[in-house]
Amino acid sequence: MNHANAAALPAWRAKLALYLDLIRWNRPAGWLLLLWPTLSALWVAASGWPGWHLLLVFTLGTILMRSAGCCINDVADRDFDRHVKRTAQRPITSGRMSVREALAVGAALAFAAFLLVLTTTPAAILLSLPALAVALVYPYAKRHVSMPQAVLGVAFSFGIPMAFGVMQVESGVAAWSWSSLVAAVPWQAWGLVVSNLFWVLAYDTEYAMVDRDDDLRIGMKTSAITLGRWDVAGVTAFYLLHLALWGGLLWPAVGGAVFGLALAAALAQVVWHYGMIRERTRDGCFRAFRLNHWLGLTLFLGVAGHYALKALG
Repeated sequence: MNHANAAALPAWRAKLALYLDLIRWNRPAGWLLLLWPTLSALWVAASGWPGWHLLLVFTLGTILMRSAGCCINDVADRDFDRHVKRTAQRPITSGRMSVREALAVGAALAFAAFLLVLTTTPAAILLSLPALAVALVYPYAKRHVSMPQAVLGVAFSFGIPMAFGVMQVESGVAAWSWSSLVAAVPWQAWGLVVSNLFWVLAYDTEYAMVDRDDDLRIGMKTSAITLGRWDVAGVTAFYLLHLALWGGLLWPAVGGAVFGLALAAALAQVVWHYGMIRERTRDGCFRAFRLNHWLGLTLFLGVAGHYALKALG
């Protein structure tokens, strides 16, 4: 919504529109990128349908935390965003919202997500703490880490061990210890975290390729800048590593025709993405990033489809 249209709205609607702009409500691809691997892990951990309660907790929690992350990111990057064409009109950077107000919105969203986690198990509650810490650190990693997308990959992957922890830890006093948590989350879950990290590196490098010229000018660090002329090859390699690890780790649980077809369809999408980014155009790279959630959905359907057929006998 542009400034003129916003000014013509009643005060409360204009404020709501501003908040929705802050959390990128009109760009759901961001939270879908978090949601699909989390739901895949939830289905595997539950050996099928996890129930409405956990589905709602993880879906709403993902949306809330992604929205809170947008608030934190925009506050941290407000001095950089005004120099980047794509981000110059964000609410904080354009002066339409104060830093204090944005932080209050982010805190409220994160608190709502935490209330959802409190309805699950001690394992999920304990894991939510480092998840929040990494989410707070990521915006500042872009100043100091040559590939901050790796930090984002960790932040975007915490739903995976939380899904396993919810299913495998029984509530009780003993379950509140970190040792119980380590025992509850199998090594395969952490392997899936690594696999998902490679996917985040792939799509967020595509995203960083859009802003490379602006980021070089203002001194921001990104994987697109670090990889240089190897950016397209690096993105392709990240995709292939993701699919190899994801497929290998999940095959013992969900291997078969449905999951195999999903992996093949995901691989076809990697070829498609290569075609979109090989010329390194802004439009092509941004389109590739925005369409990434289809790859995640494809892999989730492979997992859910396997268990659905299994339930049908």
